[in-house]
Amino acid sequence: MELSLNLYQSMAVAVAVFYIGAFLKSKVQVFRTYCIPSPVIGGILYAIINLILYSTGILVLTIDVSLKDVFMNIFFTSVGFTAGFGMLKKGGKSLMIFLIAVALLICVQDVVGALLCSVFGLDPLLGLALGSMPLTGGHGTSTAFAPILVEEYGISNALTVAVAAATYGLVAGNIIGNPLARRRIRKLGLSSADASSVNQEALLELKKNTEGGARLDVGRGTLALALLFVATGIGTLFSMLFDKFGITLASYVGAMIVGILIRNFCDRKHLDLPVQEIETIGSISLNFFLALAMMGVNLYELAELAIPMIVILLVQTVLTGLFVYFVTFNILGRDYDAAVLLSGHAGFGMGATPNAMANMDSLTQRFGPSEKAYLIIPVCGGFFTDIVNALLLTGFMNILHVL
Repeated sequence: MELSLNLYQSMAVAVAVFYIGAFLKSKVQVFRTYCIPSPVIGGILYAIINLILYSTGILVLTIDVSLKDVFMNIFFTSVGFTAGFGMLKKGGKSLMIFLIAVALLICVQDVVGALLCSVFGLDPLLGLALGSMPLTGGHGTSTAFAPILVEEYGISNALTVAVAAATYGLVAGNIIGNPLARRRIRKLGLSSADASSVNQEALLELKKNTEGGARLDVGRGTLALALLFVATGIGTLFSMLFDKFGITLASYVGAMIVGILIRNFCDRKHLDLPVQEIETIGSISLNFFLALAMMGVNLYELAELAIPMIVILLVQTVLTGLFVYFVTFNILGRDYDAAVLLSGHAGFGMGATPNAMANMDSLTQRFGPSEKAYLIIPVCGGFFTDIVNALLLTGFMNILHVL
């Protein structure tokens, strides 16, 4: 039997997927421990049920995911609006150094992914779906970029591979982060008493911008949504421009850049921008974007890639662990703050920012506070990493396609 759902019915299913995931997360401790997002939990359950129905011939379900790209663009544009360059200045030298470390790890993950895929006789472009796309990028970047590999380069299983790798990364990031940081702390006798003080104004601004969702005022909420749509619309012109030069650009990258420009123009002119409202709308959009994207995952596509995926992801885990242990820790000063940042970088270098925060919370509860780490990780992991990763992924996609 075949069943096709229209746009409204598909959105109703996406809502159910999200809330079932939220319910399961509230009841199952392991989901909370590894910071697995609700739409991912519900989406994996949907994918399993859909696989059973499809493989047994009971039902072939077709859904309309037309709104997926709309939600995707709104979310990533909202990320652009949160990227005020003033925060980079207030974060100081350490924030810039950490951002360089993030960019280097992204390059390592993508190069290793592409090389290992070549070793297994797979398209090197698939290596991006086993590199920074799912690991540093997480489910959001995976479900945004993997469809490009499918549609532009014909790698049909890229989305399923990227989502599976991103889910693995959430678990691995929590597993490797704290043991490595604890080893550094104990081996070098580091103490939180030696932790650096930070720009308190920056810390307060970050806390204000990342506090639980703003209560939407109609006027400010309308302005926030208007700015997001304007930035998204103008951003499409960037994609059209790059297409003329033969460069493949994710649809949201241009919109994200416009969001950054508007945010920093408003900061420079001291104009009031509804940042919290933009973040709230962006978070809502992310939930529905992930739910719709996860509904498009076909688990049967993983069967033939099981061994290469396991090998590549294990290698990526070891390399990420070595990178944060030797590179991140050393270039950030080999002190207590660097050890806490090591655990945070392992968290979002393999998983996502909530994993990084969970790692640092666990570490600082035992060894003492680190203000520097709690300033740098949310700023880099929440704002600038998505931007850097999107630009580097775009570059790698176009280079590997030519090669």
